[in-house]
Amino acid sequence: MVNVMLAEDHTIVRNGIKMLLEIDKDISVVAEATNGKEAVRMLQEGCKIDVILADINMPEMDGIAMISKVLEINPEVKVIILSMFDSEKYVAEAFAEGASCYLLKNISVGELIFSVKHVSLGGKYLCTELSNKLLDRLIQRSNAEYGGVDIRKNFSVREINVLKLIAEGFTNGEMAERLFISKRTIEGHRQTLIEKTGSRNTASLIKYAVLNGIVQ
Repeated sequence: MVNVMLAEDHTIVRNGIKMLLEIDKDISVVAEATNGKEAVRMLQEGCKIDVILADINMPEMDGIAMISKVLEINPEVKVIILSMFDSEKYVAEAFAEGASCYLLKNISVGELIFSVKHVSLGGKYLCTELSNKLLDRLIQRSNAEYGGVDIRKNFSVREINVLKLIAEGFTNGEMAERLFISKRTIEGHRQTLIEKTGSRNTASLIKYAVLNGIVQ
């Protein structure tokens, strides 16, 4: 039996998740909290659980801030973040803090139940939708840097770096300082990039970089 705590400040959402989880006879929701602070207090008071399923956006203590507090009390507890936020930033922060799983709230019941059982056995999991998005971005970046733009146009690594900095709005002087090369060299790279991409000016060069996945 996997004993679960739900940390979610919306009662109707919490009740819905509980109902879905307990469809499976091997999962039992044994505790409920309305915020991270309450979840931590319940653990300190001796609540025995295997998995905490927590929202990010909660009052007093959010889900990500809660993770390290939970693991300080009991490193064996697995934390699953269940959120509507699909930002890479939140995903990275959650796993960096020690979460075992990150799910979006639009997942299927089957994926929800699978993830709870999977992390209870020591695994880590990222929901399918986020996994696919991250994989697509990885492929785009890989194609741009290795399999597409830079090989086809014969960009050097330095030119790719300069192109990314141009797209981020750095001046020639600022780029020279960051890359430890002269301003004149930067100007040469900028001109070469314009010629290789067939761009008319810096604006069209940035557009090229975005369309070809060199910058996001």
